[in-house]
Amino acid sequence: MLNEIYQNAKSHMDKTIESLRRDFGTLRSGKVSVSILDNIRVDYYDTPTPLNQVSSVIAQDATTIIITPWEKPLIKEIEKSIQEANIGVNPNSDSECVKLFFPPMTQEQRKEIAKNARSMGEKAKVAIRNIRQDANNAIKKLEKDKSITEDENKKALEEIQKYTDEFVKKCDEMVKHKEEEVMKV
Repeated sequence: MLNEIYQNAKSHMDKTIESLRRDFGTLRSGKVSVSILDNIRVDYYDTPTPLNQVSSVIAQDATTIIITPWEKPLIKEIEKSIQEANIGVNPNSDSECVKLFFPPMTQEQRKEIAKNARSMGEKAKVAIRNIRQDANNAIKKLEKDKSITEDENKKALEEIQKYTDEFVKKCDEMVKHKEEEVMKV
């Protein structure tokens, strides 16, 4: 029973770290990344569809993204979706594709993005602590039901705390790395 609780807690903590990694992908750093467009949905036949499922999205260089829709009439919808997403650039289009030209980031923008990264890291750490609390409650319930002894309870709580410390440390390292990446000119 305890192993099941450990596995469950560890699995959920891994998912939290993976979610944080995806969130960081949407933040802009020195070089523009196509993942900044991951959360954009395009109205495709009255269905909100991820941008990368209706077009080819490539980073041409460090400051330019080119979006080539598979169906030419989608260009207007793509432009509209990008403007509504408010990612900090205006789309430029011709009859073939939509181009996004990202200007170099100012120091103020870099600081704001680093602040967002710290905020995302804090949310991930809160999620990890909530997972720890759920695991601890499950362990305490086992002891209350006399399924485990007091010593096993104490060891189990220490094990969950070890996992928590390990994953919180991973979060801190990821945030530190992202801040360095963003602040590097």
